[in-house]
Amino acid sequence: MKKIILGFLTIGILLSCNKDDDSEININEQNFLIFGHFYGECVGEDCVETFKLTDKSLFEDTVDDYNGQNMEFVELDNDLFEQVKNLTNFFPNQLLNQNETVFGCPDCADGGGLFIQYSENGNIKSWRIDQVKSNIPDYLHNFIDKVNEKITLINE
Repeated sequence: MKKIILGFLTIGILLSCNKDDDSEININEQNFLIFGHFYGECVGEDCVETFKLTDKSLFEDTVDDYNGQNMEFVELDNDLFEQVKNLTNFFPNQLLNQNETVFGCPDCADGGGLFIQYSENGNIKSWRIDQVKSNIPDYLHNFIDKVNEKITLINE
């Protein structure tokens, strides 16, 4: 009987140590989410919009680099942060396990693309995602909708 109880306890402990794929990503000052869109055949300020989200603040990139290589951030109002802080709830954890860094053909047909970057304890992963849903995996659809929604909220 003791062996059976010990076996159940061991299994319970092991199961509690497994990371749940549906758990939220953790953001703070070191762990952050950068999100934005880019359009090549475009004129004006809205062509490249990139933002950085931490647990306490929202920042906007002032460089607007199409490739997402050069970014300089300024902090935005707390009201905007409050409107977008839940974006991490929609981040697909499956993305963190992907080897691919490009999904679809972002902005190839002038449809634009999304730039996503996630940093966890200094480990940075970046992706470029096509805006055309038929070109990307289904698990990204809801997230790209939310990213576009949050960018629209910020720019209003």
